[in-house]
Amino acid sequence: MADTPSVSQEAVFQIQRVYLKEASLEQPNSPAILLEQEQPTVDIQLGVNAVPVAEGVFEVAVTATVHTKIKDKTVFLVEVTQAGIFEIRNLPDEQMGPVMGIACPQIVYPYLRASVADLITRAGFPPVHLAEINFQAMFEQQQAGQAGNTQ
Repeated sequence: MADTPSVSQEAVFQIQRVYLKEASLEQPNSPAILLEQEQPTVDIQLGVNAVPVAEGVFEVAVTATVHTKIKDKTVFLVEVTQAGIFEIRNLPDEQMGPVMGIACPQIVYPYLRASVADLITRAGFPPVHLAEINFQAMFEQQQAGQAGNTQ
């Protein structure tokens, strides 16, 4: 028993909660835009933000912005932030970035996809299904961009 690490030194990774933090929908040109026959263009932006909320507890939020337009007029603009509270303790510093930039967003993202599709459907439009995201590639790209900015 003397060889087992103490409980306080074991790595901890637990999901405390996943929740819808913010959702907004705008249809500034309704109802006239709804009569248009042209297919809208769809622009989707995605962002990840991680912040400490207590000792060993972090909020990781994934935000999707979906902007659809016909010509220069907005059909709808949806922004949804889905977040999770994670307890992360006793991990080496070099693992914290990947855990909060890859593992946590991968857990939150399916909820975000469902929230976006549901909100758009409730607005009277066909759902927009967000594509699967490779958060590891996204994280590595951000790291490479940050490394390039510091040189």
